[in-house]
Amino acid sequence: MQTSALPDLAHTHARPAHWLATAAAMAAVVAGAALFQPDAATASQTGGIRTTAVPAPAPAPDPAAVTYPLECGDAGSVVAKRATGDLDGDGSPETVVAAHCRAGSGTPPSGVYVLARATGDAAASRVVATLVEPAERRSVATLAVRDGAVTASLLGYSSADVPRCCPDQRETVKWRWEGDKFVRSAATATGA
Repeated sequence: MQTSALPDLAHTHARPAHWLATAAAMAAVVAGAALFQPDAATASQTGGIRTTAVPAPAPAPDPAAVTYPLECGDAGSVVAKRATGDLDGDGSPETVVAAHCRAGSGTPPSGVYVLARATGDAAASRVVATLVEPAERRSVATLAVRDGAVTASLLGYSSADVPRCCPDQRETVKWRWEGDKFVRSAATATGA
């Protein structure tokens, strides 16, 4: 007969009674956890941090609500391009438009205007600056507002002999609000 070097460990054999005891102990722990919850968290602040509602900025001026300084007679005017952004740093957006008289053919000269909300009347808009006069006989190819500056590509004519349908000059310009006026930066001009 062979003798075992290991002792007989009767308690290592799982019996149904052991499983029942373990399950009962686990159920007691779960039930106890459900019964003994911590008090609800409450937070109170004394001394008072007060918050105030910040009003939403007014929308950009509506170009359709403005009369432009154009002499169009019965033809009326057209807003060909528009861009919005805060140009003067006051937190309210301005609208920049390129407008011209309605024409059946050709390329009518444009004016470039800055619109702002009228003081005291959030609904009313008005022209506050003219960046390009129609008398300059330019049309606007692109118009944008970026980083508080207005940029535009202006098309023009080298002479009166150039047909009005086909501008042969392009000039890129930029305006930035400085102090109390828009200042035009050095322009680049190229032949088209």
